[in-house]
This record gives sequence, structure tokens and C-alpha cells, in this order.
Amino acid sequence: MSESFEDDVLNELGDDRLQEIAGLLGTDAAGARDVVSGSVAQLSGELREAAAEPSSADEVHAAFAEVASAEPPLQGVAGFGGLAAGGLMAGVLGKLARPAANAIAKRTGVPAATVTRAVDILIPVVLAALTKRAAAKKTGGKAADGLGDLLGGDRR
Repeated sequence: MSESFEDDVLNELGDDRLQEIAGLLGTDAAGARDVVSGSVAQLSGELREAAAEPSSADEVHAAFAEVASAEPPLQGVAGFGGLAAGGLMAGVLGKLARPAANAIAKRTGVPAATVTRAVDILIPVVLAALTKRAAAKKTGGKAADGLGDLLGGDRR
């Protein structure tokens, strides 16, 4: 996988959803791209931290196992029907959305409620990107080994 996880999410997001986030944030596409990249990096970091915490590690690892075994890969964000259809990973991402949004709001100065709405738009997109990465690993001849394998080198 030559692209970063952030690139995969931006590609999955598409121009229309990026413009939607830009409008929500009151910025242009470049500003929205920066917030999206920061959000994805923050969510990735939150996932890594949750996987390392004894109280949440089992849930996070089970969610990654579910994503890695998903068949067939979902086609775009429209394949989700909302968070309820996303399974364990959607629940895990939902729990991490508020702390991630608060951290991004603090860093950017954008109101937390606004960033939270943008992150809510991103959750199904992040889930789609994770599922596609897992499917690509499987078709590449080896299964994803978990969190680090799917998220790549993105760290926060």
C-alpha cells in the first residue's frame, strides 16, 4: 500500500463530501483537507491508544478482526446505511470521535461542536477505508495482521 491511511480516507471521501465538510467548517477545500487529515491521524492515534488500554483492547482487537474478515468489501460510503451497519468498528470509532474532535478543536481553534459534526461525517468513510485496506491485504495474499497493518505508519 503506497498511499497513507489519510490518503485512502481522503480518496474515499471524495470531492463532494470534502466540500460538505469545507462548508461546515467555513473554509475552502484545502482547509477542509487539513482538518480531515488531522482528524484521521487523531482517530488513528486514538485507536492505537484504545488497543493498548486493558479496558478497551479486547473490543478494539475484535473490531479490527471483524473489519479484516468483512466480505465482500463495501463499495463506497453509500454501502453503510449509517453507523448501525458498521458493526463493532463503527461503535469503537463512535466512542473515539468526541475525544478526537475535542483534540482537533483545541489544535485548530474550530469550535468542538463543528469539528464533531465533521468527524461524524468521516466515521463511515474511515470504516470504508479500513475495510478496503483489509480486503486489499487479503487479495494481496496475506491477511491484515491487525491495527498497525491496516492503519499503516500514521501516528499521532
